[in-house]
Amino acid sequence: MGRRSRNRATPTPRPRPAAPQPPGAKGAGASSPPRPPKAARPKRRSRHGEPPPAPWGAFPLAEVSVLLALVLGVVGLISGGRDGKILIACAAVLGSLAGLELSLREHLAGFRSHSTVLAAGIAVMTVAILFFAGVGRLIMLPVAAAVFATAFFAFREVFKRRSGGMGFR
Repeated sequence: MGRRSRNRATPTPRPRPAAPQPPGAKGAGASSPPRPPKAARPKRRSRHGEPPPAPWGAFPLAEVSVLLALVLGVVGLISGGRDGKILIACAAVLGSLAGLELSLREHLAGFRSHSTVLAAGIAVMTVAILFFAGVGRLIMLPVAAAVFATAFFAFREVFKRRSGGMGFR
């Protein structure tokens, strides 16, 4: 037989709190000291279903960045040529930064683990720096792999500390 089909005991009624008495009145509540005023509430923590709040408030900075990236991408596709390629590259960088910002905010708040995405972002930035520095391609791959692995484990440990010991969520 399941739990729901069993007879449940009737709950005992809870005693009602005594009505407040005027100051100076004697009775049951006269000996209790007055309650101190409530302390200021702590900062609002995010619930399970919503990401942590942005530090700049309600302004939709990530959404505006994505919209601007979409506009730059479309303009770059339409214009073509060297200028179009530059606009498309700027759109890709701006859109990536908007996504990385949200990932970093959620990760550091212990809301959701983004260790792989954040480590890959650092590895891509490392490859870009090495490319513009003129380093050979055979050196870029092992350096990027080492940077990725180091960043991944570092971000993983940060998330474990922030989330209370969980490795992923």
